[in-house]
Amino acid sequence: MGIRAWFGRGEPEAPVPPRPGPPTEEQLLAALARVEQQARDGQVPGVVLSRLLRVTRAVRDTVPRLADLGLGSAQGYSVMATATDYLPVAIGNYLRLPRDWADTRPIAGGKSSVMLLVDQLDLLGATMDKVYDAVLRSDAEAIIVHGQFLEQKFGAGSGGGSLGLDAPDPTPQTLPGQAGPVPGRLAPPE
Repeated sequence: MGIRAWFGRGEPEAPVPPRPGPPTEEQLLAALARVEQQARDGQVPGVVLSRLLRVTRAVRDTVPRLADLGLGSAQGYSVMATATDYLPVAIGNYLRLPRDWADTRPIAGGKSSVMLLVDQLDLLGATMDKVYDAVLRSDAEAIIVHGQFLEQKFGAGSGGGSLGLDAPDPTPQTLPGQAGPVPGRLAPPE
């Protein structure tokens, strides 16, 4: 053993493997498809499948707008984790149990495994609905801001607003040194 080895310089350092980034949109959608197929293949009860599909629909609707949530947002993380972890684990845990036992035997608070899974899927569904609403709220707020701009620019109107079309036309109806109206323009009403 040489002196270089004593100081940790005997062997070159192994390269650090790169950290994987967040899942792509395609990876998230593929994860949703896998968990849906897993549930269908395992023949989960209809009450479970309907709730699972509610959650996956909300996640699918949200995935294209994840960038709107901002990098590193808790809501964005919840969407990604729901697709890649929470749903597969919940369905997988349930499917590992014998159906008859899972659907009839109370295991916690007087509830069977299937009822606990339904509760978990309801919670995920409500959470994903809230996340989707939050994503869309920013677009809805843009409509409000634009409406306020238009009201400021053209004035507030009643019954649907006004674009100031009732105001007199500020453009001249005749050209300087011309007696009649500008060609191609209608004369103002008298």
